[in-house]
Amino acid sequence: MTRNAASIYQNQQVMMASPAKLVAMLFDRAIRALNDVIRCIENGDIEGRHKNNKKTFDIINHLDITLDMERGGEVANNLANLYGFILRKLPDIDFKNDKEVAQQIIGLLTPIRDSWNQLAAQNTPMPGGAPRQMNGATSNRVSNPKLSNGAQDSIAILLTG
Repeated sequence: MTRNAASIYQNQQVMMASPAKLVAMLFDRAIRALNDVIRCIENGDIEGRHKNNKKTFDIINHLDITLDMERGGEVANNLANLYGFILRKLPDIDFKNDKEVAQQIIGLLTPIRDSWNQLAAQNTPMPGGAPRQMNGATSNRVSNPKLSNGAQDSIAILLTG
């Protein structure tokens, strides 16, 4: 599959996915990037390590800044604390060339990712810890999300690369 075809396919997945599935996709991509970080450290690929670590940072930062703290209550607060912790730990991967930090973060993200996948599979309404919609778009239902073009583009960019 060419890079352009892959990009088109990724964009279609973003356009068709429920909000819960989009969150799960972001967690999947962050975990994949961290696994790539580990592979790059093992192969001595400093540039690849940094690129994948930055991808992880960008995704976690996006999840953090789009938390709906008003409706999310304790769940959103707990996620904000977790995301803050992860965002503070990610630089250690580059500074110390430390794959153990990446492995620890994968351990933190995997059960949350699995929960989002379960929510998406059940078509369960979004919990309070779900990201708020960007650029004024709103959606309280899992089916037929109404993400703005800017939000869709932002998510598509985070999922690629």
